[in-house]
Amino acid sequence: MKTWIKVARFQLADQTSFTALPWGVLAINLVIWYVIAGSFGGSGVRVQSYNVCVIYVVFLIVGMLSTFRSLPFALALGVSRRAYYIGTALLVIGLSAINGLVLALLQVLERVSDGWGVGLYFFRVGYILAGPWYLTWLTSFVGLALVFLYGMLYGLVYRRWTLLGLGAFACAQVAAALAVVLVISHARAWTSVGHFFTGISAAGLTGLLAALTVVLLAAGFATARRVTV
Repeated sequence: MKTWIKVARFQLADQTSFTALPWGVLAINLVIWYVIAGSFGGSGVRVQSYNVCVIYVVFLIVGMLSTFRSLPFALALGVSRRAYYIGTALLVIGLSAINGLVLALLQVLERVSDGWGVGLYFFRVGYILAGPWYLTWLTSFVGLALVFLYGMLYGLVYRRWTLLGLGAFACAQVAAALAVVLVISHARAWTSVGHFFTGISAAGLTGLLAALTVVLLAAGFATARRVTV
């Protein structure tokens, strides 16, 4: 346990990537959309922005870069691959929970202020991030952890199988997606698929994403155990 905590503290030495960068990028986008919404001059127009997704994109990139940068140095310090992965995963879960809570609180402020006074829907995204604050927190928490672990898995695949393996990993995912599309098309089941995704609630979708997060967590752990630097 102490080693895991040390790994988390070691990762947080790069506070810019883990804390400042995601919120800095999000703040810039919020200011831009605030100016856009404010340009309507309080005419009652509601402006919907989906740019809250940038924090998820940044988490994905940070997840990739964290492995590229810190793994060789951590192993050189004598940290085991198992401890490195578990410590980093615990950090990711903690940061995702905290950042998800902040996103939920910002959504509450957005509601109370009627879109920051200019009718801007920035932190409220229809269907997925539009429910009560606790559901927004849970969805944001799961989503942030999911994208970070997915990015981290890319970094681990690269460290274990180099660029060739990384390309094969990406191609395998594309091939799997195409196979699913072909199967659905052959079965003429697109209507059923559409009904499933339009009928599932935001909480249900969050549950599916949580299950996928667990799969990624296990896949990353299995990959990290044999990674080379």
